[in-house]
Amino acid sequence: MKLLQLSEIDASMIDLVGGKAAGLGQMIKAGERVPDGFCLTVEAYTSRDLPEKELLDAYERLGGGRVAVRSSATAEDLPDASFAGQQDTFLDVDGAAALVDAVRKCWDSLHSDRAVVYRATVGIDDAAMAVVIQRMIDPTAAGVLFTANPITGCRTEMIVDAAPGLGTAIVDGTVVPDHYVFDHRARAMPHQAEGCLDTRQLEQLRDAGLRLQRHFGSPQDIEWAIDSGGVLWLLQSRPITTLFPLPPDTGEARLYLEFGHIQGMLRPCTPMGISLLKTGSAMWFQANGVRGGPRDPLPRLVPIGGRLYFDLTDFVRSKAMRKRLPTSLQVYGPRVQGAVERIMTDPRFAPRRGFPLRTGNILRATAKVLPNVVSGFVSSLARPDAARARAYRAAEEIRRLTVPPPGSATTAERLRWVIEDSHRAIMSHGMLGLTGPLMAGIVLGVAPSGLLKGIATDEELDIVLGGMPHNVTTEMDLALWELAVNAREHREVFLSTPPGELAAAYRAGRLPDIGMAGFLDKYGMRAAAEIDVGMPRWDEDPAPLFATIANYLRVDDPEQAPDRRFQRAAEKAEAMIETLSRRARRLRPVRGRVATFLMRRSRKLTGLREIGKFAWLPAIQAARRQLLVVGDDLVSRGLLERGDDIMFLTLDEARAAVDEATDHRPLIAARRADHRRELRRHTVPGALLSDGTDVEALAPPRSAEDGVLVGMAGAAGQATGRARVIRDPVGAYIEPGEILVAPTTDPGWTPLFLTTAGLVTETGSPVAHGPTVAREYGIPAVICVRDATREITTGRLIAIDGTAGTVRMVDDD
Repeated sequence: MKLLQLSEIDASMIDLVGGKAAGLGQMIKAGERVPDGFCLTVEAYTSRDLPEKELLDAYERLGGGRVAVRSSATAEDLPDASFAGQQDTFLDVDGAAALVDAVRKCWDSLHSDRAVVYRATVGIDDAAMAVVIQRMIDPTAAGVLFTANPITGCRTEMIVDAAPGLGTAIVDGTVVPDHYVFDHRARAMPHQAEGCLDTRQLEQLRDAGLRLQRHFGSPQDIEWAIDSGGVLWLLQSRPITTLFPLPPDTGEARLYLEFGHIQGMLRPCTPMGISLLKTGSAMWFQANGVRGGPRDPLPRLVPIGGRLYFDLTDFVRSKAMRKRLPTSLQVYGPRVQGAVERIMTDPRFAPRRGFPLRTGNILRATAKVLPNVVSGFVSSLARPDAARARAYRAAEEIRRLTVPPPGSATTAERLRWVIEDSHRAIMSHGMLGLTGPLMAGIVLGVAPSGLLKGIATDEELDIVLGGMPHNVTTEMDLALWELAVNAREHREVFLSTPPGELAAAYRAGRLPDIGMAGFLDKYGMRAAAEIDVGMPRWDEDPAPLFATIANYLRVDDPEQAPDRRFQRAAEKAEAMIETLSRRARRLRPVRGRVATFLMRRSRKLTGLREIGKFAWLPAIQAARRQLLVVGDDLVSRGLLERGDDIMFLTLDEARAAVDEATDHRPLIAARRADHRRELRRHTVPGALLSDGTDVEALAPPRSAEDGVLVGMAGAAGQATGRARVIRDPVGAYIEPGEILVAPTTDPGWTPLFLTTAGLVTETGSPVAHGPTVAREYGIPAVICVRDATREITTGRLIAIDGTAGTVRMVDDD
């Protein structure tokens, strides 16, 4: 069937008529006023056989004259991808020859450069093209209606952009439209006295928007036109694809804080990753005296869009705690801190009596943890070398005690071990043994800044933290550099072979021995986004390591070798301690001696800040291995398509599959699709309201010079170089001397730091992994630069100032 009337089309025909035509057909069936027309289906396109006689006959039945010829690709107007403006539309097409020519041009536009790039970006391999032909409307006004605010994400606001005449000028961005914002529930009133729409017309648009949102089940982007008789015509309705998912509906206004960026992780976590993280964390809290509810062990940790958010509502509303909140949120960076401060002025979050935490939990946890932490802290200050050795022994003890079930274990026994026993070693005395040295190291890293205020600059204090020894992540990166040194005699093999092929050759035993087996034995449990059990570990897929080794082999200047750079940073740190010691003792003798003592102790203990998470990783790795075995068994029983599908279930759902043979395959397919969509998301709200509002989007833009992006100081120093924008470290390539621009960074990114000249991230905190490791390597870092990966392009010459927190675009001479 090559021609269909729009009134004959329904949602099931999308593969035949494309997204736009399917949407128009649904609107007609819903009783909406849509210009009459028909669709030339994809059958004509796939055979490249234009049925001219049928096309022109249908055109005559439509009445001839002026028509709109519009693309309707099978990958268009989808929930995950709008394809707005990617294929062509032709208006005021008049006559048979012009109609045939416009149809062929619509076909050709499917393969335009912009459409091909867009499909690749959103992960769509191929598409076919149908074409919609509709009667032209002569509008007195036209435009676009959004049933949710596409800028802030607020689901209770509607946005209308309108202009006299055709609405294409708005879509093309060639006019400044009349702009209206109104609430779903309130009467729509024009914001300006003079505009092309009156109150009645805005009310019509609001009502139509609400009807279409209900009909399609999601916020809509609607094109419309009003003719000379005042009749409203709806020309298109498609999902707004850019909105961040909504939090769970609780019936009241709530504030959620995303905390993955503190760990350097903005990518979505798998459902199993969230489930195991909440279960393991709850076990730790329970072991330390905190009592949770029976169903959700950590109810304030809320997954939204695959990211973990903390429900901060009760803390914002607490009279006892709200005054201290802004100070405690400094670790989140100025953007999130400022967002929370704005929300504290919102009447919906007015202060109330009460305390957000259970007093009994606080008392029990304090009695359980505080004595160990205090004694560990004091003994670490007194004997830092012994404390550090104790922390390393504790981490190794946790690893030794993480013992999976035997090979003869049943699938049910393996799953029970994951749920009940995989994290038990973390509750041991060993974890408490490393808590004191870890806390001492964190405090020592920041304490000197208070004592040396007015005596040392921020840049000088950052230098003191450079080349910090005893950091497990730094040690890992330098160990990887040693593998690259070992690979030099086989340089061409490692440079010319794709990382995936190198990984396959390594597993098959065909690669030269460069020490990879020993590296994986110690660090194979690590990966990018390693707190997510759903992520493959390096011992499963070492391809990212081979990509990094290839990067290291491109370092030709011996002075730029990572070990030499790290050594220089350590030497500068020691020299700076001497300088600040002399200066401080001269200006403030007592304070100077204390600050010097703390800085020297910091060199022995602050590197331990990564060891707590490092000690947790064996449990995640062991749990992953058991879950994959469980998944393979479920595949053999016809309950999963592939073994790693289990990562898209929760622990409870996996138990239902094992014990009750519950088939979750449709659910898994939907979650995989959601996960793929969220992987493509470049911006994640740091502070989110229950109505979907990204609180940061409400803030006025920060003033800055032209060509300067303003962020936050992450690691002191300046660097100028070509930008390398990377959104995923897996297989990433960076030339020595380039500046890494990324959404965020966690330990899986840090091997790239060894060859980069500097770091720019969109999120982060001064104590997050990225800036901490950057300081230790002596490279400048600027964090919290909103939209950095979009504002900066690969190859752009930029100058970063890690002390001032700025990124300047530099003109090429």
